[in-house]
Amino acid sequence: MLFRIKSFFNLKTKAKYGLPLVLMALITSQTNAQDNRSFQIFQFPANKIPTIDGNSEDWKIVPENYIVGMDQLWDDSGKQPKADPKNLAVSVKIGWVKGLNRLYFLYEAYDDYWDFSLPGLHNDTFELIVDADQSGGPFIDRFHPNPNLTNTMDAYFSYHGVHAQNYHIFTPAVEKDWTMVWGSQPWIKNLPYANASYKYDFKPGQGGKLTLEFWITPFDYAGNNPSRAVESILEENKNIGLCWAIIDYDDVNKTENNGFWNLSKEHKMYGNASYSLPFKLMPLEKQYKKEIDAKWSFKVVNMAKREVAFVDESEGEITSWNWDFGDGTTSTEQNPIHQYKEAGKYVVILKIQGPKGISQLSKVWDVAVK
Repeated sequence: MLFRIKSFFNLKTKAKYGLPLVLMALITSQTNAQDNRSFQIFQFPANKIPTIDGNSEDWKIVPENYIVGMDQLWDDSGKQPKADPKNLAVSVKIGWVKGLNRLYFLYEAYDDYWDFSLPGLHNDTFELIVDADQSGGPFIDRFHPNPNLTNTMDAYFSYHGVHAQNYHIFTPAVEKDWTMVWGSQPWIKNLPYANASYKYDFKPGQGGKLTLEFWITPFDYAGNNPSRAVESILEENKNIGLCWAIIDYDDVNKTENNGFWNLSKEHKMYGNASYSLPFKLMPLEKQYKKEIDAKWSFKVVNMAKREVAFVDESEGEITSWNWDFGDGTTSTEQNPIHQYKEAGKYVVILKIQGPKGISQLSKVWDVAVK
């Protein structure tokens, strides 16, 4: 980093602007580069998936250490030197469910002046950036790396929002769709890719509390044609890139906002996924996990030879495995490959044992060969 600063601020630059400016640039670069914050995404048990109804009851099981509050945000517009809970107070919780490529959000906010009476972008907003595969880099048309495509419709349709997504979520949305997807893929805000619900009791210009509950589907590739889209695969212990800003309006007659409360230290995070922050998809909390739990999957590796590979996915401390392949044969290997002599549909059982007890799982006729 020092080499880059020295290269940029050569002797002529120093002579023209002086040493203080050089030091200021160095300090600014260090501040932005040294943002080592990371956050966590709560894993909901499969039997406790939140209902999207604007009610926060389902989220009470999420520990407080998962909350991202105003203490993590800063107003990079410079209009608000520090957060004032009498003016604006926001908390965000994020969840996921193993096996579903969905991100669940609970957005709770108090504002002393809710501005949402106009039909356009002048609306209190939760602007969310999603880069689930952490590919990074610019992703809006005005930042296109090819200067010939900057701010063109070609860039909009082929590039804007494709590898990372930007949601302008209106808080609340009245007589308008719940969010504007900033890009050429508005289909991602509708079912079966997203859903949202609000709860509030204030009118435009009044203060009060808003609860917004929603889920979205992250995409590694999301162009204007949904048939070509590639969903992001959410996996336990994986980091994904997220960021957001709260755009707060306090006067319907003023075109400028009253604050841009940013989670990132870089203002342009709204169009550059490199400025997002890592959020870890956490395992289940201990109280929702069995001490020993048999789980397994399989794959037919050669149908002509009736060869099936079995994969142990059990959880807990395990000392022994016992497979019953349903054809009168067994194995004590953890991940066996079995060859069936005859075609058929089989009941396969995995029994595991460890210091905490015994568990088994059978699957009826899942394994079938011909």
